[in-house]
Amino acid sequence: MASLQALAVHAGPRAREHLRQHGLRPADVRVVPAAAGGPKGLSLIPLDRYLFGAWFQGSTHSLHLLGASIGAWRMAAACTADPDAALRQLAEDYISQTYPSEPGKPPTARVVTEVFRAKLDERLGTQAATLLAHPQRRLHVFTSRGRRLLHRPGRVKMPLGWMAAFAANAASRSALGGWMERVVFSDPREPLPVPLADYPTRQVPLTAANLTPAVLASCTIPFWLEAVQDVPGGPPGTYFDGGITDYHLHLGYAGMGEGLVLYPHFGAQVVPGWLDKAWKRRHRASPALDNLVLLSPKPEWVRRLPGGKLPDRGDFKRFSNDPDGRQRLWRQALAESQRLADEFAELVRDGRPVEALPLG
Repeated sequence: MASLQALAVHAGPRAREHLRQHGLRPADVRVVPAAAGGPKGLSLIPLDRYLFGAWFQGSTHSLHLLGASIGAWRMAAACTADPDAALRQLAEDYISQTYPSEPGKPPTARVVTEVFRAKLDERLGTQAATLLAHPQRRLHVFTSRGRRLLHRPGRVKMPLGWMAAFAANAASRSALGGWMERVVFSDPREPLPVPLADYPTRQVPLTAANLTPAVLASCTIPFWLEAVQDVPGGPPGTYFDGGITDYHLHLGYAGMGEGLVLYPHFGAQVVPGWLDKAWKRRHRASPALDNLVLLSPKPEWVRRLPGGKLPDRGDFKRFSNDPDGRQRLWRQALAESQRLADEFAELVRDGRPVEALPLG
């Protein structure tokens, strides 16, 4: 572990013991989550490319890929026939994204939605049948469906509904379930092995007909994009970003039985929902993460990146008059993030024991 300059490895108690005794092998992993977080996910693309384009390539067991928001896009790309190329293209698409707008004004939610939908159709819709027939990989797309005032859009209802949702979540995460339901679009060939009893949830089959709408819904940041209405196959209603209910996918992994959860993440904590960011006591590790191995960039390495941080959504505003500058910064950060993939490859070489830090 002393040789790791960029990559930190944390794990739950059961996972730490496994790593000490057996190291980490592709056959050990049953689940890979991928968090919401917008541009921060770019830092994980080189690691994703190594994992899905090389390390897991010889695996013969089922591998369940769980994603919310940009994590859903990443995991969908990992299920394609050429995941290395698809993930490389995802990074380029995300970095080079621009949206037409009037001079001096930000692009409208409708324009952002239309441009993004077209990109998802181009990258995923054309490969839907192949993607969903991957011999080993099973995709599960997490979305958030509005209830009560958030069930259907309205100029008055929607702001009032969000105020109520914030207030409910402040009382407890479970109370948010009265306003926002988790809907998971899952590969129908095998059930998701992770229990979802922690929060009001529905699971529906993921198909070629609803793949793009489900991923679009999962990426629909409120007010930045237009909410998706009535995803085919799912319960009727208005769908929002999967990160609202499952920001970092803090799920009941310990109840899934055999195998480990390998989690490439941009931070060392697993925050349950987007509205929980302000509630630090909800950021702590829990027994649900007993079998989880978390890979994340070290804070001191992040401080050496261009700008001293990971790419984030605020860069759109900071570089609103200089999109080329934003793209340059993000490409530099992406290139530096190859270090995470290189260090992981060295860490797991020859099946050597791995000493992980406890989850915080």
